[in-house]
Amino acid sequence: MNILVTGGCGYKGSVLVPALLSDGHTVTSFDTQWFGNHLNPHPSLTNLKGNILDLSELPLDGYDAIIHLANIANDPAVELNPTLSWEVNVLASQQLADRAVRAGVKHFMYASSGSVYGIKDEPNVTEELELVPISVYNKTKMVAERVFLSYSDVMNVHCIRPATVCGISPRMRLDVSVNMLTYQALANKKITVFGGAQTRPNIHIKDIVDVYRHFLLNPHLPSGCYNAGFENISILEISNLITNSIPAEVEVTPSNDPRSYRQDSSKLLNTGFQPRYSIKDAIEEIKIAFESGELRDRDEYYTIKQMKNLKLDH
Repeated sequence: MNILVTGGCGYKGSVLVPALLSDGHTVTSFDTQWFGNHLNPHPSLTNLKGNILDLSELPLDGYDAIIHLANIANDPAVELNPTLSWEVNVLASQQLADRAVRAGVKHFMYASSGSVYGIKDEPNVTEELELVPISVYNKTKMVAERVFLSYSDVMNVHCIRPATVCGISPRMRLDVSVNMLTYQALANKKITVFGGAQTRPNIHIKDIVDVYRHFLLNPHLPSGCYNAGFENISILEISNLITNSIPAEVEVTPSNDPRSYRQDSSKLLNTGFQPRYSIKDAIEEIKIAFESGELRDRDEYYTIKQMKNLKLDH
């Protein structure tokens, strides 16, 4: 297949694109490359540097599928520049969907977020529950989902709501829970946990990559939203998993982030998808990369730091 991946140089894209190439697909990555370019040259890869706010640079004819990863990611980064975030996460998404339909694209996958649910008391959060987004980031994701699903009469649309992703990527992120806490343990021998009791769902980066591959193999699965999270555990439990492998002190401090929910991914599992990796795998991968010297602290591994470096905070 001929596949377009927006945000192909990002945390997930830098693992997804090589996987798609190894599957035999022809891939175009379109990315601002704000956080670097970690994609190796490949005869079936076209690696374009560009801004999704200017889609005139990106012809969409001839693609069998689009995987839309490009966005301003996570709550603090969106709060840094809410206007830019609405333009990137919603306006550009609508324009991309409209142009995709006009170009005859038949399959569209969108990287949404499990955080669209907000705070839930239900023991298992399924796709049928009401969305109550509590941050600007959550709201941009919810609105973008509705935009894409409005096109499901003319193309297959799969909105994937992943849990918090963890694990090693060439474009690493050290500002997401498992990765951040594991790096703290390795670098400082101390983990700082904010709150700790909040339950959050998690997914290994190789599993979320496999989710996109699963939908590519099954494009005619019903259009709609699909949760993708398989380990619902508290932040403190994550810290315990880390200290079982890496000796470190755990300090618990109060948190002003009340989000706590357990993601139910039965809908996805019922399509035949099976996760293969775990938080423990992610911790071990990060430990190996750190001890080998491959993983070191860099500004581009933190969304907010790099956005400020690029003066994108105003």
